[in-house]
Amino acid sequence: MPELTVRHVTTYEYARPVGFGEHRLMVRPLESYDQRLIDMTIDIDPLPVDLRWTHDAFGNCVAIARFGKDASRLRFESNVRLQHLPQNTPEFRMEDYARYYPFTYGAEEMPDLARSIERAYFDPHHEVSRWVRQFLDRDGETATGELLMTITHAIRESFTYIPRHESGTQDPATTLRSGRGTCRDFALLMMEAVRALGLAARFVSGYLYVPTSGGRRGGGNTHAWCQVYLPGAGWVEFDPTNGIIGNRDLIRVAVVRDPRQAVPLHGTWIGTEADSLGMTVEVDVQEVGPGALEEQPLLLHA
Repeated sequence: MPELTVRHVTTYEYARPVGFGEHRLMVRPLESYDQRLIDMTIDIDPLPVDLRWTHDAFGNCVAIARFGKDASRLRFESNVRLQHLPQNTPEFRMEDYARYYPFTYGAEEMPDLARSIERAYFDPHHEVSRWVRQFLDRDGETATGELLMTITHAIRESFTYIPRHESGTQDPATTLRSGRGTCRDFALLMMEAVRALGLAARFVSGYLYVPTSGGRRGGGNTHAWCQVYLPGAGWVEFDPTNGIIGNRDLIRVAVVRDPRQAVPLHGTWIGTEADSLGMTVEVDVQEVGPGALEEQPLLLHA
Protein backbone atom coordinates (compact mmCIF):
# COMPACT_ATOMS: atom_id res chain seq x y z
CA MET A 1 0.00 0.00 0.00
CA PRO A 2 1.61 3.32 -1.08
CA GLU A 3 2.53 5.84 1.60
CA LEU A 4 1.67 9.53 1.33
CA THR A 5 2.56 12.56 3.43
CA VAL A 6 0.41 15.67 3.75
CA ARG A 7 1.67 19.02 5.06
CA HIS A 8 -1.09 21.60 5.58
CA VAL A 9 -0.22 25.10 6.82
CA THR A 10 -2.70 27.93 7.40
CA THR A 11 -1.41 31.32 8.56
CA TYR A 12 -3.40 34.40 9.59
CA GLU A 13 -1.58 37.75 9.77
CA TYR A 14 -2.75 40.84 11.68
CA ALA A 15 -1.55 44.44 11.86
CA ARG A 16 -1.41 44.31 15.65
CA PRO A 17 -1.94 41.70 18.37
CA VAL A 18 -5.57 40.52 18.44
CA GLY A 19 -7.49 38.08 20.59
CA PHE A 20 -8.59 34.65 19.38
CA GLY A 21 -11.78 32.74 20.03
CA GLU A 22 -12.30 29.01 19.66
CA HIS A 23 -10.94 27.41 16.46
CA ARG A 24 -12.13 24.09 15.01
CA LEU A 25 -9.89 22.04 12.74
CA MET A 26 -10.87 19.18 10.43
CA VAL A 27 -7.49 17.91 9.22
CA ARG A 28 -7.25 14.32 10.52
CA PRO A 29 -7.82 11.83 7.66
CA LEU A 30 -10.56 9.26 8.12
CA GLU A 31 -9.42 5.67 8.53
CA SER A 32 -10.87 2.86 6.45
CA TYR A 33 -9.84 -0.28 4.56
CA ASP A 34 -8.30 1.90 1.84
CA GLN A 35 -6.78 4.60 4.07
CA ARG A 36 -4.67 4.01 7.19
CA LEU A 37 -3.27 6.81 9.34
CA ILE A 38 0.29 6.15 10.47
CA ASP A 39 1.39 9.37 12.14
CA MET A 40 0.07 12.88 12.67
CA THR A 41 1.34 16.05 14.36
CA ILE A 42 -0.34 19.41 14.84
CA ASP A 43 1.69 22.51 15.67
CA ILE A 44 -0.12 25.73 16.63
CA ASP A 45 1.48 29.12 17.24
CA PRO A 46 0.70 30.74 19.60
CA LEU A 47 0.34 27.68 21.78
CA PRO A 48 -3.32 27.14 22.77
CA VAL A 49 -4.25 26.81 26.40
CA ASP A 50 -6.41 23.81 25.51
CA LEU A 51 -6.59 21.40 22.57
CA ARG A 52 -9.13 18.60 22.56
CA TRP A 53 -10.56 16.14 20.06
CA THR A 54 -14.16 15.17 19.43
CA HIS A 55 -16.34 13.53 16.77
CA ASP A 56 -19.04 15.44 14.92
CA ALA A 57 -22.48 14.06 14.03
CA PHE A 58 -21.00 12.19 11.05
CA GLY A 59 -18.11 10.60 12.92
CA ASN A 60 -15.45 12.98 11.56
CA CYS A 61 -12.59 13.97 13.87
CA VAL A 62 -12.57 17.61 14.97
CA ALA A 63 -9.82 19.33 16.96
CA ILE A 64 -10.91 22.30 19.10
CA ALA A 65 -8.30 24.85 20.17
CA ARG A 66 -8.73 27.62 22.73
CA PHE A 67 -6.27 30.46 23.25
CA GLY A 68 -5.22 32.60 26.19
CA LYS A 69 -3.13 35.42 24.75
CA ASP A 70 -3.16 37.97 21.92
CA ALA A 71 -0.84 37.71 18.92
CA SER A 72 -0.29 39.31 15.51
CA ARG A 73 0.00 35.93 13.79
CA LEU A 74 -1.89 32.66 14.14
CA ARG A 75 -0.40 29.61 12.45
CA PHE A 76 -1.65 26.04 12.18
CA GLU A 77 0.51 23.28 10.71
CA SER A 78 -0.52 19.63 10.45
CA ASN A 79 1.72 16.87 9.13
CA VAL A 80 0.23 13.51 8.26
CA ARG A 81 1.66 10.23 7.07
CA LEU A 82 -0.74 7.57 5.87
CA GLN A 83 -1.06 4.49 3.74
CA HIS A 84 -3.45 4.87 0.84
CA LEU A 85 -4.75 2.04 -1.33
CA PRO A 86 -5.65 3.60 -4.69
CA GLN A 87 -8.53 2.18 -6.68
CA ASN A 88 -9.07 2.85 -10.34
CA THR A 89 -12.52 3.09 -11.84
CA PRO A 90 -14.70 0.86 -9.61
CA GLU A 91 -16.39 -2.18 -11.05
CA PHE A 92 -19.77 -0.92 -9.79
CA ARG A 93 -20.68 -4.27 -8.24
CA MET A 94 -24.21 -3.15 -7.60
CA GLU A 95 -27.30 -5.11 -6.77
CA ASP A 96 -29.04 -6.24 -9.93
CA TYR A 97 -32.01 -3.92 -9.38
CA ALA A 98 -29.69 -0.88 -9.21
CA ARG A 99 -27.69 -1.53 -12.34
CA TYR A 100 -30.03 0.59 -14.42
CA TYR A 101 -31.65 3.91 -13.59
CA PRO A 102 -34.30 4.53 -12.42
CA PHE A 103 -34.31 2.32 -9.34
CA THR A 104 -35.53 2.69 -5.76
CA TYR A 105 -33.44 2.17 -2.64
CA GLY A 106 -34.51 -0.66 -0.36
CA ALA A 107 -36.87 0.04 2.53
CA GLU A 108 -34.20 -0.89 5.08
CA GLU A 109 -31.80 1.76 3.72
CA MET A 110 -34.16 4.63 3.03
CA PRO A 111 -34.42 5.95 6.63
CA ASP A 112 -30.63 6.44 6.70
CA LEU A 113 -30.33 7.77 3.15
CA ALA A 114 -33.33 10.12 3.12
CA ARG A 115 -31.49 13.29 4.21
CA SER A 116 -28.75 12.63 1.65
CA ILE A 117 -31.38 12.43 -1.11
CA GLU A 118 -33.12 15.70 -0.19
CA ARG A 119 -32.29 18.73 -2.32
CA ALA A 120 -30.66 21.36 -0.12
CA TYR A 121 -30.34 24.37 -2.46
CA PHE A 122 -33.00 26.54 -4.06
CA ASP A 123 -33.51 25.82 -7.77
CA PRO A 124 -36.69 27.79 -8.60
CA HIS A 125 -36.36 27.41 -12.37
CA HIS A 126 -35.34 23.72 -12.22
CA GLU A 127 -32.08 24.48 -14.01
CA VAL A 128 -30.11 21.73 -12.25
CA SER A 129 -32.88 19.19 -12.79
CA ARG A 130 -33.08 19.94 -16.51
CA TRP A 131 -29.31 19.89 -16.89
CA VAL A 132 -28.84 16.45 -15.34
CA ARG A 133 -31.70 14.84 -17.26
CA GLN A 134 -29.89 15.39 -20.54
CA PHE A 135 -27.68 12.46 -19.54
CA LEU A 136 -30.58 9.99 -19.33
CA ASP A 137 -31.28 7.59 -22.18
CA ARG A 138 -34.52 8.84 -23.70
CA ASP A 139 -35.26 5.42 -25.20
CA GLY A 140 -35.33 3.48 -21.95
CA GLU A 141 -33.22 2.64 -18.90
CA THR A 142 -29.78 4.16 -18.38
CA ALA A 143 -26.87 2.17 -16.99
CA THR A 144 -26.30 3.64 -13.50
CA GLY A 145 -22.52 3.49 -13.54
CA GLU A 146 -22.32 4.98 -17.01
CA LEU A 147 -24.72 7.76 -16.00
CA LEU A 148 -22.59 8.83 -13.03
CA MET A 149 -19.34 8.63 -14.95
CA THR A 150 -20.85 10.76 -17.73
CA ILE A 151 -21.97 13.45 -15.25
CA THR A 152 -18.52 13.46 -13.63
CA HIS A 153 -16.69 13.89 -16.93
CA ALA A 154 -19.22 16.44 -18.23
CA ILE A 155 -18.42 18.77 -15.32
CA ARG A 156 -14.69 18.19 -15.76
CA GLU A 157 -14.79 18.98 -19.48
CA SER A 158 -17.45 21.70 -19.66
CA PHE A 159 -16.72 23.89 -16.62
CA THR A 160 -13.78 26.19 -15.94
CA TYR A 161 -11.90 25.67 -12.69
CA ILE A 162 -11.30 28.98 -10.88
CA PRO A 163 -9.55 28.89 -7.47
CA ARG A 164 -11.37 31.01 -4.90
CA HIS A 165 -9.94 31.63 -1.45
CA GLU A 166 -13.05 33.20 0.06
CA SER A 167 -15.03 30.90 2.34
CA GLY A 168 -18.32 29.41 1.23
CA THR A 169 -19.66 27.52 -1.76
CA GLN A 170 -21.65 28.74 -4.76
CA ASP A 171 -25.18 27.49 -5.06
CA PRO A 172 -25.41 24.93 -7.91
CA ALA A 173 -27.61 27.08 -10.16
CA THR A 174 -24.97 29.84 -10.11
CA THR A 175 -22.23 27.35 -10.99
CA LEU A 176 -24.36 26.00 -13.82
CA ARG A 177 -25.11 29.46 -15.26
CA SER A 178 -21.56 30.80 -14.92
CA GLY A 179 -19.85 27.63 -16.13
CA ARG A 180 -17.06 28.06 -13.59
CA GLY A 181 -16.24 27.36 -9.98
CA THR A 182 -13.99 25.69 -7.44
CA CYS A 183 -13.77 22.02 -6.50
CA ARG A 184 -16.31 22.64 -3.73
CA ASP A 185 -18.71 24.21 -6.23
CA PHE A 186 -18.36 21.31 -8.68
CA ALA A 187 -18.83 18.70 -5.94
CA LEU A 188 -21.99 20.45 -4.76
CA LEU A 189 -23.33 20.74 -8.31
CA MET A 190 -22.93 17.01 -8.86
CA MET A 191 -24.50 16.24 -5.49
CA GLU A 192 -27.59 18.33 -6.18
CA ALA A 193 -27.79 16.97 -9.74
CA VAL A 194 -27.88 13.32 -8.69
CA ARG A 195 -30.20 14.17 -5.81
CA ALA A 196 -32.58 15.58 -8.42
CA LEU A 197 -32.60 12.04 -9.84
CA GLY A 198 -33.44 10.57 -6.43
CA LEU A 199 -29.93 9.31 -5.60
CA ALA A 200 -28.19 9.75 -2.24
CA ALA A 201 -25.07 11.92 -2.31
CA ARG A 202 -22.74 13.46 0.25
CA PHE A 203 -19.83 15.90 0.33
CA VAL A 204 -16.20 14.93 0.95
CA SER A 205 -13.45 17.30 2.07
CA GLY A 206 -9.82 16.26 2.00
CA TYR A 207 -6.62 16.42 -0.01
CA LEU A 208 -5.56 15.68 -3.57
CA TYR A 209 -2.31 13.96 -4.51
CA VAL A 210 -0.99 15.37 -7.78
CA PRO A 211 1.45 12.95 -9.46
CA THR A 212 4.60 14.34 -11.03
CA SER A 213 2.94 13.97 -14.43
CA GLY A 214 0.45 16.66 -13.35
CA GLY A 215 -2.93 16.98 -15.00
CA ARG A 216 -4.86 17.55 -11.77
CA ARG A 217 -6.89 20.62 -10.83
CA GLY A 218 -7.05 21.68 -7.18
CA GLY A 219 -3.56 20.81 -5.94
CA GLY A 220 -1.81 23.00 -3.38
CA ASN A 221 -4.94 23.51 -1.32
CA THR A 222 -7.62 21.46 0.36
CA HIS A 223 -9.82 19.55 -2.09
CA ALA A 224 -13.46 18.47 -2.32
CA TRP A 225 -15.47 15.86 -4.20
CA CYS A 226 -18.61 13.80 -3.58
CA GLN A 227 -19.84 10.27 -2.94
CA VAL A 228 -22.96 8.62 -4.33
CA TYR A 229 -24.60 5.64 -2.63
CA LEU A 230 -25.10 2.61 -4.90
CA PRO A 231 -26.76 -0.51 -3.45
CA GLY A 232 -24.20 -3.31 -3.32
CA ALA A 233 -21.28 -1.00 -4.09
CA GLY A 234 -21.78 1.41 -1.16
CA TRP A 235 -20.55 4.99 -1.17
CA VAL A 236 -18.56 5.51 -4.38
CA GLU A 237 -16.19 8.48 -4.89
CA PHE A 238 -16.68 10.92 -7.78
CA ASP A 239 -14.40 13.92 -8.30
CA PRO A 240 -15.99 16.09 -11.01
CA THR A 241 -13.14 18.62 -10.82
CA ASN A 242 -10.68 16.08 -12.20
CA GLY A 243 -12.93 13.41 -13.66
CA ILE A 244 -11.76 10.86 -11.08
CA ILE A 245 -13.99 7.83 -10.42
CA GLY A 246 -12.94 5.94 -7.31
CA ASN A 247 -10.48 7.04 -4.63
CA ARG A 248 -7.26 7.32 -6.65
CA ASP A 249 -5.26 10.36 -5.44
CA LEU A 250 -8.09 11.37 -3.05
CA ILE A 251 -7.46 11.52 0.71
CA ARG A 252 -10.67 11.73 2.76
CA VAL A 253 -10.75 13.94 5.84
CA ALA A 254 -14.47 14.61 6.38
CA VAL A 255 -17.68 13.22 4.91
CA VAL A 256 -20.82 15.30 5.48
CA ARG A 257 -24.29 16.01 4.09
CA ASP A 258 -23.55 19.64 3.18
CA PRO A 259 -20.31 21.57 2.44
CA ARG A 260 -20.98 23.99 5.29
CA GLN A 261 -20.41 21.11 7.71
CA ALA A 262 -16.85 20.43 6.49
CA VAL A 263 -14.86 23.65 6.81
CA PRO A 264 -11.19 22.61 7.30
CA LEU A 265 -10.47 25.48 9.72
CA HIS A 266 -12.97 27.80 11.34
CA GLY A 267 -12.62 30.23 14.21
CA THR A 268 -13.09 33.78 15.48
CA TRP A 269 -10.79 36.64 16.41
CA ILE A 270 -11.29 39.89 18.33
CA GLY A 271 -10.27 43.13 16.63
CA THR A 272 -11.25 45.52 13.83
CA GLU A 273 -11.61 44.74 10.13
CA ALA A 274 -8.52 46.85 9.42
CA ASP A 275 -6.43 44.58 11.68
CA SER A 276 -6.68 41.61 9.30
CA LEU A 277 -3.83 41.37 6.79
CA GLY A 278 -5.06 38.17 5.19
CA MET A 279 -4.68 34.41 5.22
CA THR A 280 -2.37 32.03 3.35
CA VAL A 281 -2.86 28.29 2.86
CA GLU A 282 -0.21 25.79 1.80
CA VAL A 283 -0.92 22.12 1.13
CA ASP A 284 1.76 19.72 -0.05
CA VAL A 285 1.02 16.04 -0.71
CA GLN A 286 3.91 13.73 -1.53
CA GLU A 287 4.29 10.02 -2.18
CA VAL A 288 6.97 8.54 0.06
CA GLY A 289 6.96 5.03 -1.35
CA PRO A 290 5.22 1.66 -1.31
CA GLY A 291 5.74 -1.17 1.11
CA ALA A 292 4.56 -2.43 4.46
CA LEU A 293 5.01 -0.11 7.41
CA GLU A 294 5.57 -0.98 11.02
CA GLU A 295 2.85 0.02 13.46
CA GLN A 296 3.68 3.43 14.94
CA PRO A 297 1.91 5.50 17.60
CA LEU A 298 -0.32 8.41 16.67
CA LEU A 299 1.32 11.62 17.85
CA LEU A 300 -0.79 14.71 18.50
CA HIS A 301 0.65 17.82 20.05
CA ALA A 302 0.27 21.55 19.99
